[in-house]
Amino acid sequence: MIEVKLLLFILIVAGIFFIIIAFFLGIKIGNLSASKHLAEEIRRAREDAVKRSRAVLNGQFSEQFAPFFPDFPANPTESRFIGKPVDFIAFSGLSSSSINEVLFIEVKTGNSRLSKPEQSLRDAIEHKRVRYAEYRIPAAKA
Repeated sequence: MIEVKLLLFILIVAGIFFIIIAFFLGIKIGNLSASKHLAEEIRRAREDAVKRSRAVLNGQFSEQFAPFFPDFPANPTESRFIGKPVDFIAFSGLSSSSINEVLFIEVKTGNSRLSKPEQSLRDAIEHKRVRYAEYRIPAAKA
């Protein structure tokens, strides 16, 4: 009878020990799997960041040289780079001292689209909500 109880006790202890080992082994395997997954996610995120960075740099480079590309809608000598909210303002006729048109130019590359501010500027210009203002700096008082 004591031998049966001892054998039963040993089996129970061995079972508990097996469950504990299986539990910690499962945690270790899960951590390794998560670590591999995390490393893969980091690699993909870095590749995506590099790809996006290249696209932005390519766009910025193209913007600066756009006036010298074929079919640019204005004379490069009459174009001024602004950057935001529009890339260029061109003053048609400036080189002959008689401006006959002011042209707002937004340069885009690839599949890029107008941002909300760029869309609102385009709409303001198309609806002729444009004006000229002169500002004079106040004279200093003696």
